[in-house]
Amino acid sequence: MLSHTCKTAVKAVIYLASLEENKKSGIREVASFIDASEHTVGKILQILARENIIQSLKGPTGGFSISLAQRSQPILKIVEAIDGKEVFKQCGLGLSKCSSTRPCPIHDQYKFIRDEFEKLCAKNNISDLCAPVNNGAAYLLG
Repeated sequence: MLSHTCKTAVKAVIYLASLEENKKSGIREVASFIDASEHTVGKILQILARENIIQSLKGPTGGFSISLAQRSQPILKIVEAIDGKEVFKQCGLGLSKCSSTRPCPIHDQYKFIRDEFEKLCAKNNISDLCAPVNNGAAYLLG
């Protein structure tokens, strides 16, 4: 359902949120921690900063961080910033004309799962996903 880029974005934001408030991290550090390409992480972090999901500070003491207020944003904001709102409307088989009046073979089952996943992304905020990582109950790597 989510693109690889979007999954990487969610992991990057969770990593930043797991740091102390306003502690800055560079692209290399984020990429290394979540085992992703520095190039990809750099592009993702720029998009997220532009969408005010995270903060970016340029210069020798710069980097990326996330404020307490930003940590309360729903995961949905990350998904929409990277994959767009249409990700929650797409057909499970990738058909362009799939609808309730002209459904694909998995339309009803996939629509239910897609709608539940959208609710999960809207209900859970960044801090909600960060807490299990911080206490060792969940992991961001393989």
